[in-house]
This record gives sequence, C-alpha cells and structure tokens, in this order.
Amino acid sequence: MKIRIINPVVTRSWEQETQEAYSSLARSGVQIDTVSLDWGPASIETRRDNALATPDILNKTIQAEREGFGAVIIDCMDDPGLFAAREVVRIPVVGPAEASVHLAAILGHRFSMISVLDIDRVTIEEMVERYGLSARLASVRTIGIPVLDLSANSEQVFQSMLETSEKAVREDGADVLIPGCNLLASLAPRIQAHLKSLGLAAIFLNPRAVALKLAETLVELGLAQSQLSFAPANAKDVSWPVRTAFA
Repeated sequence: MKIRIINPVVTRSWEQETQEAYSSLARSGVQIDTVSLDWGPASIETRRDNALATPDILNKTIQAEREGFGAVIIDCMDDPGLFAAREVVRIPVVGPAEASVHLAAILGHRFSMISVLDIDRVTIEEMVERYGLSARLASVRTIGIPVLDLSANSEQVFQSMLETSEKAVREDGADVLIPGCNLLASLAPRIQAHLKSLGLAAIFLNPRAVALKLAETLVELGLAQSQLSFAPANAKDVSWPVRTAFA
C-alpha cells in the first residue's frame, strides 16, 4: 500500500519532519511519500491561503493516483482543497481535520480545537459547521504563535499548548482536544500525559495518526468517496494551471 502525503504549501523545510512523522505511524508494509506544492502559499492561516493552495493540491492529487498511490492525505488542519480533490480522483482523499472532528464526536461529548492565531477561529468554526458538528464544538482556543514560527519556539509552543488545553477542559467543558495545526500533532503524547497528571481525563488527538489510520482502512476496505457526492470533474472545464494535470 502506498499513501501520498501532500504538504499543501511551498515551505519544503517541513517535508522531512512530515515524512518521518507519518512513516513512524504507518502499519508494516505501508509506503509513505511526502510532496510539497510547486506553487502556493508559504503557510496556511487564512481563506486566501486555502484558495491559493488548492490548484496545485489538485495537481498533486491527480499525480498520486496516476503513480499508483492508494490514498492521499492533505496534511493541513484547514483541509484545503479537500472536497475539490475528491472530485478529480477515484482513490480516497483524507483531510486530518474532518477525520479528527468526527472521531472526537465519537469519543466524547464536546471537543475543542487548539490552534495558532485568533484569525483561525472563524475559519475553524465554518469548517466544523460544514462537517455538521457545530453543536459538539466546545471552543476554539489559540496560542498566538504563527505557523512559520512554531518550530523555532518549541518550548514556548509546548507551554502555550499545555495552558490552553487545560483551559479548554476546565473552562469550556471539552473532553476531547484537537490541535489546529499538524505541526502541533507531535505534542499529543506529552500533552495527554500532562492532562492525566492533573487528573483531567480529556483525550488529546494526533490528527496525523487519525488521518493515516483512516486512509489505511479505506484502502484495505476498497472504499473511496461516493461519486454521487463528489462527481468526477470534467477536464475540459479546467483552465491553467490545473489543466496540466489532465494533459
């Protein structure tokens, strides 16, 4: 089984970390391959960034199917281009945010998203509403650190995540927590252990693990998105630069 991970930005410095993270989570025999965009935003924090990333996400998704990959994961908690990507291929395309919020709704009563900047709040709320789970969203809290600064401030990021996660549980009533950026996913075990030490039984999900396990299962079951919901795109209606993927 081969699974393509799309790093939906042009910042290639994250490729190795992303490759290693997914490879460490993969089942035996699963091949992980990570690619970044050739053009698009440096990071994704706004609706504009989502829009700029989508065309090349479609290109990379189509290429993955042509190269024999069994599934695609778009490695961003905004799930940029997710629904559009499902229209251009017949292999499953997984968004970490969609997978995580649905699992959170199974595991608990209410969940909180812990993201990076305040500007993320509305986007996350809109996304959760699109997935039909607004009533289960306890809160969206942020740590005030831009995406491009996350790696450079690792200890600050960790402490901010701890404090914010604790507030989401104690003040907002969340029983499941989800990081709002996949660069924060690796903190899941440490934050889970910290919450347990405080006597807080909340679950802290790793969205990358959730997305990968869903992708693996879909491939094993031979399932992908319904063509009734995601009708195959008409290549003749696609103009540059996406048309290059159909050539």
